[in-house]
Amino acid sequence: MNATTQSEVQQLVSAEEWQLRVDLAACYRLVALYGWSDLVFTHISARVPGPEHHFLINPYGLMFDEITASSLVKVDQQCNKVIDSPYPVNPAGFVIHSAVHAVREDIQCVLHTHTKAGIAVSAQKNGVLPISQQSTFVLASLAYHGYEGVAIRDDEKVRLQADLGEANFLMLRNHGLLTCGKTIADAFLSMYTFENTCQIQIAAQSGGGELTQVDPRIVEGVGHAMKVQTGGLGGSFVWPSLIRKLDRIDPGYKD
Repeated sequence: MNATTQSEVQQLVSAEEWQLRVDLAACYRLVALYGWSDLVFTHISARVPGPEHHFLINPYGLMFDEITASSLVKVDQQCNKVIDSPYPVNPAGFVIHSAVHAVREDIQCVLHTHTKAGIAVSAQKNGVLPISQQSTFVLASLAYHGYEGVAIRDDEKVRLQADLGEANFLMLRNHGLLTCGKTIADAFLSMYTFENTCQIQIAAQSGGGELTQVDPRIVEGVGHAMKVQTGGLGGSFVWPSLIRKLDRIDPGYKD
């Protein structure tokens, strides 16, 4: 989008929403940077503050490293555009996201990926194994949802919502990974941990040796350990450094 369009979007939204747009665009760029994107076929959504239950989602057809704050599309719960945009949206892709947002008022951001490691572990009967420090953070808040085909049917929402419950990590069987966060930064940090958990598991299994497992009591106390590690700040502890990294590479996501 050109600078005029960016200016027009900024005039239509609050300062709070504009900052949310910048952070969400940054999240898309980071997902691309870390190699978690699947061409244009996954989504990251963020709920816009306010009672309207509006959301920001990617313009369908753009690669994640092309997305900018002004190009993000604002939609309602049925994925209808709230602000006119030259870009299409993918209502089918919003099914999973709208299901989570509808029942989790504590969640601002939903991040979904189709990485090789994530899908590989999602296809394993025992799912995530307690074999790494990273896995303990995931296992402390992990749920599973069985595969029902491409997520295009609204009737799947009820089952997905029931499976998710209050968890912040959701493994979509034979499909991929999903994280929820109170902020965009939290959802991103959770996905970073989830993805690394899966990559470590596949690497460990490929070695062919017998694997040792973490004591279940350690998993029970991991919530406190995470707070200590991030100073109680969660994703916001690492987010500024990630933004600095993006700014060094290409600050165009802010446009």
